[in-house]
Amino acid sequence: MTDAPQTRPNRHDLGRVFDEVPELYDRVRPGYPDELFADLGAITGMDETSSVLEVGCGTGQATRSLATLGCSVTAVEPGADMAALARRRLASFPHVDVERSTFEEWDDRGRRFDVLVAAQSWHWVDPSTGWQRAHDVLSPGGWMALLSHVVVRRPGEPEVYAETADLHERFCPGDPAWGHPPLEDEVRTTDEGWGPVDDPGGLFGPTTVRSYPTVQWFDGNGYADHLRSLSLYRRLDRDVREPLLDAIAERIRSRLGDRASRRYLTVLRVGQRAK
Repeated sequence: MTDAPQTRPNRHDLGRVFDEVPELYDRVRPGYPDELFADLGAITGMDETSSVLEVGCGTGQATRSLATLGCSVTAVEPGADMAALARRRLASFPHVDVERSTFEEWDDRGRRFDVLVAAQSWHWVDPSTGWQRAHDVLSPGGWMALLSHVVVRRPGEPEVYAETADLHERFCPGDPAWGHPPLEDEVRTTDEGWGPVDDPGGLFGPTTVRSYPTVQWFDGNGYADHLRSLSLYRRLDRDVREPLLDAIAERIRSRLGDRASRRYLTVLRVGQRAK
């Protein structure tokens, strides 16, 4: 199960889907490793003189790491409550500005940026306009960077979906969006280019791809809270979602000793703006 939907989401629903639970989202979503931002800086040459545009900043998890690099950050976020929480979280960084808008409707006011970063958000952007817009708001020689968390599993390790597939089928029968996470090694050998999002054509050069294994550990209630922050579960009717998540939490307590992992390959993809 991943947070990226299997079909193109209605991007106008983005603010509503996550804006319902901004504090929960901020608490349970995985962060990004420091090594990733060190690599991003090394690849792009980003430093305290750079201007960065972040698309879909959410509550500012990646934004905080960008801000600590000292660069100027303009973060765009469509959800009112998500943007408000991001502003509070980032109040100590005077060089960060959070603007509320979708990327497609955002007024760039003629500004141009050295780096565009989208952390776990680019799949919400309309590809028919998003890639061209990204190209246009970058300065010549600018860089596009996509950050994502790919849910993976390791052989022989108990995995929550395998332990709860019957519960998903009971409460949401026949839903094609549920799936068994791929093996970590399989993702490492096949993950290239811009990944599962639409290809930008000739707007950006070849990508540099780096991956970083990360893991979150939860008890049953914590894992259920994490799932409450994912779009696949937020879109369920509450009368379906809450009994399902209660059952998952109980299954983790009874079968997994109240300790469950959610493993990721956190992936960085970077490409330079074509002329």
